[in-house]
Amino acid sequence: MNKMSTVASAVASDAPSELAPKSRRRLAIMLSVPLLILAAGLFFWLTGGATVSTDNAYVKQDVTAISTQVNGPVVAVYVRENQHVNKGDLLYRVDPAPFEAALHAAEAQLAAARLQTNQLYVQAEGTNADIQGTEANVAVARRAYERQSALMKDGFTTRAAYDDAFNELSDARTDLANARAKSENAAAAISPRGNQPQIAAALAAVEKARLDLAHTTIRAPTSGVVAQSDRLLVGQTAIIGVSMLSIVGDKQAWVEANFKEGDLARMAVGQPAEVEFDAYPDLKLKGRIASIGAGTGSEFSVLPAQNANGNWVKVTQRVPVRVAFDGKPPREMIAGLSSTVTVRIRN
Repeated sequence: MNKMSTVASAVASDAPSELAPKSRRRLAIMLSVPLLILAAGLFFWLTGGATVSTDNAYVKQDVTAISTQVNGPVVAVYVRENQHVNKGDLLYRVDPAPFEAALHAAEAQLAAARLQTNQLYVQAEGTNADIQGTEANVAVARRAYERQSALMKDGFTTRAAYDDAFNELSDARTDLANARAKSENAAAAISPRGNQPQIAAALAAVEKARLDLAHTTIRAPTSGVVAQSDRLLVGQTAIIGVSMLSIVGDKQAWVEANFKEGDLARMAVGQPAEVEFDAYPDLKLKGRIASIGAGTGSEFSVLPAQNANGNWVKVTQRVPVRVAFDGKPPREMIAGLSSTVTVRIRN
């Protein structure tokens, strides 16, 4: 009995000491849960709505489509796919032979126009000499007529001689009038400023032929990387306006992020942004909103949506927002790379 009472008393004395730590731990857990919830709520209250983001964003670069301004077969190619070129580098050449022949023909027409103009000048000078000659004839005929007229009054000449003198004077005056008309016509065929229409037209034809010949050599209008050069083959026919290759510019890159229309009310030009790239997981670039598009993507699509019908379903529209990088990116930017843009709309 004494042993049993001793054990019972020992158990009773140890129970409070074992239950006290458990009660304290339970109390600490019960108090920490509300505090964590309160801290999480405070955090989301402070940071919630401070940013907007979208993964509908892509890297953009200036892309220049290169085509020819003359038709003809390609006779030489000087670049290859993904090759970097500088402004002014030779890309390819179109057969220049037909355009060289056209230039020679235009130069021949120019020479003919100049020869014709010289003939007009000579003709005009000849008519001036004719006028001087006919004026002298008129003067001689007038004096002869005046003598016959005086003799006729005194009765020392015949009526026939008088009439002959009068007719010779009339003929001389007619010849003078014809000479003056020819001179006026010759002068009218010559431009008063020396810029003959025939020569001007021939010069324009020569300039066009030279320009066409120069267009057979195609050079890079800007520096960048050659792309889409599959059609650029020797023997391939170059057609005016049809792109033979493209040059992706390397001077400037930006990100075009398509945000939902509901996010635009809180966005403005100049707000800071952070850009992440699927191709470069370890790269995060800082930037700012450079501009906000003037229309949604559907407005500028090839086939805009026709909402004025009975099957209309409201679709959240997206507006392109241009994000410019702060400084030059440390990695090479490739046009079309997928990215995620986060814009801080308030501090």
